[in-house]
Amino acid sequence: MNAIAMIILCAVLIYFFVDMAADILNIRGLSKEVPENFSDVYDAKRYEKSQAYLITNTQFGWVISVFDLILFLVFWFLGGFGWLDKLVRSITEISVFQGLLFIGSLVFVKSVLSLPFSIYSTFVIEEKFGFNKTTWPTFVLDLVKVFALSTILGGIVISAILVFFEYAGDNGWWLCWLAVTLFMLAVRYIAPTWIMPLFNKFTPIEEGELKDAIMEYAKAVDFPVANVFVIDGSRRSEKSNAYFTGFGKNRRIALYDTLIEKHTTEELVAILAHEIGHYKHRHILYNTIIGIVHMGVIFFLVSFFISYKGLFDAFYVNETSAYAGLIFFGMLFSPIDFFISIFMQMFSRKNEYQADRFAVRTIKNPQVLADTLKKLSANNLSNLSPHPFYVFLNYSHPPLLERIRAINS
Repeated sequence: MNAIAMIILCAVLIYFFVDMAADILNIRGLSKEVPENFSDVYDAKRYEKSQAYLITNTQFGWVISVFDLILFLVFWFLGGFGWLDKLVRSITEISVFQGLLFIGSLVFVKSVLSLPFSIYSTFVIEEKFGFNKTTWPTFVLDLVKVFALSTILGGIVISAILVFFEYAGDNGWWLCWLAVTLFMLAVRYIAPTWIMPLFNKFTPIEEGELKDAIMEYAKAVDFPVANVFVIDGSRRSEKSNAYFTGFGKNRRIALYDTLIEKHTTEELVAILAHEIGHYKHRHILYNTIIGIVHMGVIFFLVSFFISYKGLFDAFYVNETSAYAGLIFFGMLFSPIDFFISIFMQMFSRKNEYQADRFAVRTIKNPQVLADTLKKLSANNLSNLSPHPFYVFLNYSHPPLLERIRAINS
């Protein structure tokens, strides 16, 4: 085992135990008493149910994490990567096809092995706590659609990356950067009208009080939108959500039917005010720019390691290749990416406060936003008392109690 292998192994184990420690602290930090001012949405029974939901999902997450860790270590140290590389080389001599087979095989096998966990989560845990509405035909059809989209879109992106790194020499990294950036922006543009409708039905909202209130608010804050849609989220879950997506003429506001069912018109406007706050503060634009820069840095670093023999020796692979180099570099880069993700979570939590502040300033009754967030948390059985360390590592949104305090102040 060389130095690179030691670095990757230590990073994998450290992340595993840090994540486990955060989970344990999160469970131990659960409060038995319903927080002040939440008694109107949480009775003792529902609050106990929310904690049971957290504990069940956390413990199930441990099972998945242990399984993934053992699977990865066994495959690695038994020479699985080297065996797979020899196999794809025996099938074809074309490097791009070798790469598609190599990466596709890893993704496919991992997906198949993860399928029982997905089934258990959906049809046992979510069912037990009253969320699941997914039928077996819907579940299977979703799998088929995801597989098809992943094969087509993923195949296009991976092929382009492999071609550039194989044949463009020193220019490969920035050509990959440019191509993937353009592809990502194109997908974001077409997703609302071409991809999302493959999974959910988007129905234009009916004329009436809710649509009038949304359009009136959007006009008041100068948010141009032509389309408001209702998503049939109840086909899969009782959980609620709302968002706006796309840009240009494809921009649309989307409300889950479960959200409309459980909230008043005033509450729904408050939720949308928060989402529009993200747009007004250009959070989506900034996140896109950060993502593009981050991707550029990764491709630049990949160009130095993609053919570094020591990286391949760490995984018992004899011959260097662009496709295996991409996979192995991702593992080497994971410790850095871990710390980057922490800062991105902090940035995201700051953005959530800004979006809340925008909503409070622009809706008629600011207290409605706080009341709405409380109802959402109760409907989704959210954890009201997450441990600070768990929040630090995992939360893209501030804990609900802190958001409520900020709104009230």
